[in-house]
Amino acid sequence: MSGNGPAPQPGAPGGSAAESTPQGRPVDPTGDIPLFRRLWSGGHLLPDGATGGPAHPLIRMFGRWVRRPLTPALRLWRRNIQLRVVATTLLMSLGVVLLLGLVVIGQVRNGLLDAKRHAAQAQAAGGFDVAEQMADAADARRQDEAGAGGQDTEDAATWLNNLVHQLASGGKGSYSVVALSAGAAGGDDPSVANRGPRVSGDILPESVPMGIREQVTKRGEVFEQYSTIVHKNGDEKESALVIGTLVDDNEGRPYQLYYLFPFTQEEKSLSLVTGTLATAGVFVVVLLGAIAWVVVRQVVTPVRMAAGISERLAAGLLQERMKVTGEDDIARLGESFNKMAQNLQGKIQQMEELSRMQRRFVSDVSHELRTPLTTVRMAADVIHEAREDFDPVTARSAELLIGQLDRFESLLADLLEISRFDAGAAALEAEPIDLRDVVNRVVDGAEPLAERKGSRLLVRGAEYPVVAEADSRRVERVLRNLVVNAVEHGEGRDVVVRLAASHSAVAVAVRDYGVGLKPGEATRVFNRFWRADPARARTTGGTGLGLSIAEEDARLHGGWLQAWGEPGGGSQFRLTLPRTAGDALRTSPIPLEPEDSRRNRGTGGQGGSGARRATALPAQVRPALPPGGSPKAVTGSAPRPGEGPGRVIRSTTTDTGSEGRPRGR
Repeated sequence: MSGNGPAPQPGAPGGSAAESTPQGRPVDPTGDIPLFRRLWSGGHLLPDGATGGPAHPLIRMFGRWVRRPLTPALRLWRRNIQLRVVATTLLMSLGVVLLLGLVVIGQVRNGLLDAKRHAAQAQAAGGFDVAEQMADAADARRQDEAGAGGQDTEDAATWLNNLVHQLASGGKGSYSVVALSAGAAGGDDPSVANRGPRVSGDILPESVPMGIREQVTKRGEVFEQYSTIVHKNGDEKESALVIGTLVDDNEGRPYQLYYLFPFTQEEKSLSLVTGTLATAGVFVVVLLGAIAWVVVRQVVTPVRMAAGISERLAAGLLQERMKVTGEDDIARLGESFNKMAQNLQGKIQQMEELSRMQRRFVSDVSHELRTPLTTVRMAADVIHEAREDFDPVTARSAELLIGQLDRFESLLADLLEISRFDAGAAALEAEPIDLRDVVNRVVDGAEPLAERKGSRLLVRGAEYPVVAEADSRRVERVLRNLVVNAVEHGEGRDVVVRLAASHSAVAVAVRDYGVGLKPGEATRVFNRFWRADPARARTTGGTGLGLSIAEEDARLHGGWLQAWGEPGGGSQFRLTLPRTAGDALRTSPIPLEPEDSRRNRGTGGQGGSGARRATALPAQVRPALPPGGSPKAVTGSAPRPGEGPGRVIRSTTTDTGSEGRPRGR
């Protein structure tokens, strides 16, 4: 059983966990809790053994601040199926378009790279062949001139310049040519190492990466590598494919020859393809969203129409129907809905007519029975007054006749009142009244029955006025029914009537300690002719309509009439009314479950003994009769279940008390 305080620990009778541990060792409630954890828990100290506490107020405020702007959007998302379908379609379409775009762009990029690479390899191979042919031609010419006794007029530097210029002139700017010394990568020939680089255009020799230079120098084969072209102005850089090899110049000395093929045109083509795909993708996504909106609207609009018409049908407008056009599934749904509404309207009208006839029958029979009942009452009164002249059996029959006539008249009056409620003819005559006066009249009228049953009537909360706008006659009828029922089912124990008021409501609660109510009976107790024990004779108790009429009276005031009970622990009925007629009720100043219920006594901070005291309800001992008379209704705290036999708490004053008003006959 859960409780409001910590459960008592072994070795600490009646104490809490903050007083001692199971071994009896004192515990500092804050010593083992880090400072950060105490600040995180909002400054509240955690009890010993607790694992956490409430979040810090700043964190809760931040969470509310974050949720506040999202709440309307979440509510719209949950309520609008069209929005969900369109948003889902847009997201899925966007994902598909992105995926397809990435695949297409990847394929185009690979195709452009492959085409560029093959063209560059062919162009570079042709250039390398031209360089070798020019070197061979220069070497042959030099030999011829040497045999003729002449001198070579073209040195190696001039020959390289002419070679680079000739090779680059055929590219028309689509590629660049770079000639580097073979010793630049570690050659041993000083004359070669001192030979400067030759480049075409405005690029720098650093555009050729060191990795390919080392490979070309060491192995002398054709190598290729992706790199970046660096221009002399330093502002523009281009991605390029570098292809190079090691060849001989006109003097037979090796040098590095490189072709640099920029991807400028390919990048433009790829950008054009990317832009085209992006534009087409956006257009496709928007188009799919519009299509989804139109398609879903065709389905959702009839559904919304059906929902609106259903709400109007539920509000009582039974003539509402859906507009049906076409012969598709939605049209068949509309026809079925209209047919259902028509059948429902017919059934409801039939039931209303039957109910109207039944109410009229009850009303007519009740009125028609009053005349013969009056005659029977007059004859019964004459017989009852002369019963002393009859034999005992006949005299007893006269008494039974009078009693059953009283019951018959009460039942007839209740039937007439119920018929007025059913017909909507009950009128409320509200005026400011003090509920203490109503309670006093009810208690005065119920005291003879309480004396016969051996119960006391205790009034609590009558120290201050309890004023509300209400119909005094109807409120008195409700309270009289509740008090009489509490006395009849209280099994001789006390009946407590408690009054309370708040700024917007007033309440009266009637508490008994009798047989109580089983689970589920608190909601059925207001049904007409319902009895908790069907085996009990119908002659005991009232007519079976009292609580139903009381509930209708409370509803007519705009108030509540609620019940609580536990088997063997008694019950409590609470009447809550608004202070001003017509106001809406939100809370009641009296809790529906009383403080002395088994659950509250077992978790009210009484330690381990509270649960043990909740297992039994000892009989309350009646006080001694005052001189000359009958027991009086007293105020003060009612004897709690679990208090020792013979203990009765009484008020210390004779007229008024701190908790209530002594009632006498």
